[in-house]
Amino acid sequence: MSKPYADREVWFLTGSQTLYGEQTLRQVAEQSQAIAALLDDAPGMPVRIVWKPVLKQTEEIHAAALGANADDRVLGVIAWMHTFSPAKMWIRGLDALRKPMLHLHTQANVELPWATIDMDFMNLNQAAHGDREFGYMATRLGVPRRTVVGHASNPDVQRKVATWSRAAAGLAATRSLRLARFGDNMRYVGVTEGDKTEAELRFGVAVNTWGVNDLVAAVADVSEAAVDTLVAEYQDTYEVAGPLRAGGERHDALRYGARQELALLGLLEQLGAWAFTTTFEDLGGLRQLPGLAVQRLMAKGYGFGAEGDWKTAILVRAAKVMGAGLPGGASLMEDYTYHLVPGEEKILGAHMLEICPSLTTAKPSLEIHPLGIGGREDPVRLVFDTDPGPGVVVAMSDMRDRFRLTANVVDVVGQDAPLPRLPVARAVWKPRPDFATSAEAWLMAGAAHHTVLTTQVGIEAFVDFAEMAGTELLVIDEDTTPRAFARELRWNQAYYRLAEGL
Repeated sequence: MSKPYADREVWFLTGSQTLYGEQTLRQVAEQSQAIAALLDDAPGMPVRIVWKPVLKQTEEIHAAALGANADDRVLGVIAWMHTFSPAKMWIRGLDALRKPMLHLHTQANVELPWATIDMDFMNLNQAAHGDREFGYMATRLGVPRRTVVGHASNPDVQRKVATWSRAAAGLAATRSLRLARFGDNMRYVGVTEGDKTEAELRFGVAVNTWGVNDLVAAVADVSEAAVDTLVAEYQDTYEVAGPLRAGGERHDALRYGARQELALLGLLEQLGAWAFTTTFEDLGGLRQLPGLAVQRLMAKGYGFGAEGDWKTAILVRAAKVMGAGLPGGASLMEDYTYHLVPGEEKILGAHMLEICPSLTTAKPSLEIHPLGIGGREDPVRLVFDTDPGPGVVVAMSDMRDRFRLTANVVDVVGQDAPLPRLPVARAVWKPRPDFATSAEAWLMAGAAHHTVLTTQVGIEAFVDFAEMAGTELLVIDEDTTPRAFARELRWNQAYYRLAEGL
């Protein structure tokens, strides 16, 4: 598989010192290049692992940190202390580093050569010594990082480095993200509100608003020829309902849906925005609430939040980037209703229209139905069932003094029966550890009803992402109990209040 982030880099930084002489340093360089190559060539490694010359003194380390900060291609750095690298040399560099860091605790050899070990071997292979010194200094300075332990040839080590790289790519995407809001939040809804200034400080995303009539004007400017081309693509890609086909009585509605898609895409490209929101309460002169257009733009990698929910749009974009090249998909999702048969509890998730078709490998059906909300014409939309498999649902809430991510590990399952009268895209899942515990913890956390559902990356990627972003993450999984979760909430409340300072 080609690297999804082939144009991005993770720098491999090796620590040593001049104490051992030039011959030892040559061996350090050769062996660290081999370790970096093992990671770069690992199956599923999504980014280029780029070896950098061995760092032996304070000035070199500081320069490497500044270089990583300044290079937009660099997602983060991997640090490994091959020999004993006195960690006071790393103080300036670690203090200056602003890119995510992974501390790889490894060594050049897998097995100890018992019969031939001498002091030269011991002096060369001191990662067990040097990495502990480095770990102390990173902790002493409060440097956030991911620590991975094991030989670089170990598939589990490679998987963890790859997952961390994906999280770094997700963070880099938010750091440069522009988000366009078309209209405001749904009226009287609290959880879709939030501090946009804090969002730019914490995640780097610029959240701004454009008038809905800007979109209306863009829709009017779309050419008939462009609509013809896109409608032909719809016919080739989906099972298009008869009334929407050329000559059908609702074909004009499909053409209008195509106009919306082309207009939205053009505006987002013009603004340099990779995420956006709409709301059914603020449609201006739009004839339909965008449904099909939103679904297809999410499939292209755009983040989206319904009812003006820009926080969820950020999460959808981050999940799209983190999952690039992996099977499955990511989408806006909403817990809608429950199946509460004892022992069979599950959640039916959906939204009015806007669920991304990346969640299915089946051919979606392109249909038109009344919406009953928003006061506009019947909108076109894709209808499908999400593929079964493991997943994660993640919400972002503004807790006044911080953003909180709440993530629930789930198992997407098949439906018990068809849903012939529910003409929207949907997903059914069983939350871990069980429905009652999951829902109780979710409610205690104050987690939002809008989420991102991803079937591409697991909980580990979001753990890494939250650590890099310096934001709170609460995890609901097979190990969760209500009592322990309540304690974690209280501890987090105290910690984040103290961490903010006066």
